[in-house]
Amino acid sequence: MGNVMLAIKVILIIILTPLAGGLLVGFDRMISARMQGRQGPPVLQPFYDVWKLLSKETIEVNRFHRFYVYLSLMFIILTAVVMFSGGDILLAIFILSLGAMFFTLGGYASWSPYSVVGAERELLQMMAYEPMMFIVAAGLYYVSNSFFVRDIINLEKPAIVYLPAIFVGLVYILPFKLRKSPFDLSVSEEANQEVIQGISTEYSGRALAAIEVTHWYETIIALGFVYVFFAANSTLSRVLAVLVCLIVYLFEMIVDNSTVRVRWQKALSSAWIVSGVLGIVNLTILSFFNF
Repeated sequence: MGNVMLAIKVILIIILTPLAGGLLVGFDRMISARMQGRQGPPVLQPFYDVWKLLSKETIEVNRFHRFYVYLSLMFIILTAVVMFSGGDILLAIFILSLGAMFFTLGGYASWSPYSVVGAERELLQMMAYEPMMFIVAAGLYYVSNSFFVRDIINLEKPAIVYLPAIFVGLVYILPFKLRKSPFDLSVSEEANQEVIQGISTEYSGRALAAIEVTHWYETIIALGFVYVFFAANSTLSRVLAVLVCLIVYLFEMIVDNSTVRVRWQKALSSAWIVSGVLGIVNLTILSFFNF
């Protein structure tokens, strides 16, 4: 019976995560359009786009080009399963990084100059946000003595009480994973940002649909890290955690619509400075007061 329930839980995670991500992206497009004085597309437009892409011809540059994209999607799905089933958050971060790495390899595989430049920028993004992700994992372990999400969200007090500076650092690097300004270096969700679509330039049809679905998964996974900071051993705290996730996403939307893309040097240096200063200060205070 336990195995059956676990299988059902995994299936629900695999199905519901991209559905929530697609709705959030659709909401993002609609609100962004209203901020710019436009009507904008309907909330379900991302699903219409993916459905249309699935019916289009997929042009393959070489045999590895699409393979890396599908491999990336598989690792992102595995990340969602590990994280949302209450598994090891450090393992989830490693798998998430593997998914991003395979996506980057797909960009290099096409040999298109635009795609290769996008792949190089994707690597720079990873270098920028990865340190903060591991600081997040270290901080959560410090306050819960466990890397497992189920243990972290069952604390008497939410992790944000002990890790406010690390949470601010996480919010700072979220635009990298959400592909929003000012840190949407490798590929942008907005057409006005690029004439050529960065690392995804050479993809079409089902492969491009897979990239879109991967982004939906990544969006919910990114907000999952926010959720972990605010959830505790009470229903009220978990409802509050969901509300905070929506507020943080709205904040990222506002930043996205009010800033422009920065140069990669500034993105990289600022992410490292924020990660280093906020992470070290927060962990040092925790150690000093021996929480």
